[in-house]
Amino acid sequence: MLRIDNIEKFYGKQVLFRDASLQVQPHERVGLVGRNGSGKSTLLQMILGETEPDEGNIIVPKGYRIGHVAQHLHFTEPTVLQEGCLGLPPDEIYDHYKVEAVLFGLGFTEKDMQLPPMNFSGGFQVRLNLAKVLVSHPNLLLLDEPTNYLDIVSIRWIIKFLKRWPHELILISHDREFMDSITTHTALIHRQKIRKLEGDTAKVYAQIAQDEEVHEKTRANEAKQREHIEAFVERFRAQASKAAIVQSRLKLLEKLPQLEELEAISDLDFAFRYSPFEAKRLMEASNLTFGYDKANLLIKDLSMSIGSKDRIAIIGKNGKGKSTLIKLLAGELLPLQGTINKHQLLKEGYFGQTNIDRLNSTATVEEEIGSANPSLGRTAVRTICGTMMFGGEAAEKKVQVLSGGERSRVMLGKIIAAPSNMLLLDEPTNHLDMQSIDAMVEALENFAGAVIIVTHSELVLRTLPTRLLVFQDDNVSWFNGTYDEFLEKVGWREENEEVVATTAAVNPKKALRQNRAAITKERSKVIKPLQDEMKRLEERIMKLEDEEAALNTGLTSATHAQMGSEIAALSKSVKKIKAEIDSCFERLETVTNEHDKLAAEFDARLAELDLPKK
Repeated sequence: MLRIDNIEKFYGKQVLFRDASLQVQPHERVGLVGRNGSGKSTLLQMILGETEPDEGNIIVPKGYRIGHVAQHLHFTEPTVLQEGCLGLPPDEIYDHYKVEAVLFGLGFTEKDMQLPPMNFSGGFQVRLNLAKVLVSHPNLLLLDEPTNYLDIVSIRWIIKFLKRWPHELILISHDREFMDSITTHTALIHRQKIRKLEGDTAKVYAQIAQDEEVHEKTRANEAKQREHIEAFVERFRAQASKAAIVQSRLKLLEKLPQLEELEAISDLDFAFRYSPFEAKRLMEASNLTFGYDKANLLIKDLSMSIGSKDRIAIIGKNGKGKSTLIKLLAGELLPLQGTINKHQLLKEGYFGQTNIDRLNSTATVEEEIGSANPSLGRTAVRTICGTMMFGGEAAEKKVQVLSGGERSRVMLGKIIAAPSNMLLLDEPTNHLDMQSIDAMVEALENFAGAVIIVTHSELVLRTLPTRLLVFQDDNVSWFNGTYDEFLEKVGWREENEEVVATTAAVNPKKALRQNRAAITKERSKVIKPLQDEMKRLEERIMKLEDEEAALNTGLTSATHAQMGSEIAALSKSVKKIKAEIDSCFERLETVTNEHDKLAAEFDARLAELDLPKK
């Protein structure tokens, strides 16, 4: 169990934590949320001992192992599989199939297993580090924005994996749906404190909003009461006959608590400017073909027609050509073959993954946003700065000192400053917090023009698009429908591949036995302590019920004998035992539910191994 007691952390004048506490109980999977800059990553660094709190304590039990994804990309083994096996515990060093299963889930192929780690992109190298952590079975797993380096298929796999995680987990993610599908509790960093509740992100945010509403109402009532007392004292202070009551009111005034007014927290609140467009078609592309290597084409003979109100999502695994297609449509790349015809009134707003790096680092936020539309006056530019949460002096910050999330907001500000009728957006939510993502999705829904978006967020995919352009099976195809309809009718074919069969090409029966043995061992390790506790509780309840029966017999005799003091003593003892019995039953119900839930999950995993191959 991890315990954080009354920590404080300062960076200059900035206060991240003040008297903040958090406990993570056994088997809890905690989602850690809060605004960008609130201290989420700093908290993980303090848990890891990479930085120290200025005050307070972080208490980690002896022998408690904490796993996290190392950001340094240093590998010592000649192949991906051998490097992944470094993460296995000492008693599992020969269980290579466990590493293979995780690597397959994270997007590596059978061929990749024997390739050097340095042959892969930075994103896949981070996935390899993630695999090493997952197979090491730490007591506490720390994950900081794992979806930033995973594609949609790997995200769907890791959701299933983490839902079965038997130990503790702290997860930071800007993807609300991803987080809520995994976690059992949510911890919110808010106003330098940490508030943890059982349930999803919506529950903790609703509770905070309710608490702050009560705080403000109480503060207003107390302020009104203070005004009344002060007015009374002022009115009767000079009258000797009222001296006693005035003194009484002054003492009451001293005792009256004085709640501070809560500082307003800015939300991203904006709308994309629309450039009127009356025609039906914004753009036509015919027979697009492109590849950075002509022998390995990413896009071949793709045709598309973009209507003035279209909502299109481009989806697929990483490295298949999604960002490349956005760059082609934006004119950043030229196709090897094919044509792109744009309507003369088309005005594009383009957010690319590399656009943030192209911001003028020496310009201020105001100057950079204003450069997108020189016809805007300073007041209009300042207004856009404010909607992007760069109010007042923040608009005068240099771009070079901004974080990744802040630079994303500057890029969005530039798109807002220039009216458009088609938005091309490549992973626009990567550096935004949950509130900012909600604001963006709402703004996109209200935008009167067309939206073409690349995203791995299933929350966005379920909200926005009505057409999908799918990169799958080395092909690009259209799906005219919603994302849920796509999952139902087509789905991600990679998910249907039988990992065990691929992992055990040489000896599938042996791998099947090993998988069953590993899951059975893990099941026993997790389930047995719960069974032992259930047995202890049942035995305790039976013993208490026997004691209660004996006391009730004595109480009946004392009642017949009209022994008042004896009746009182026995009644008190009966009440105490009943309270303990109720407490035991309550704990038994909790443990039983946890036992049944985990047992069902393990049984489902074992049953999957026995499914006939299609």
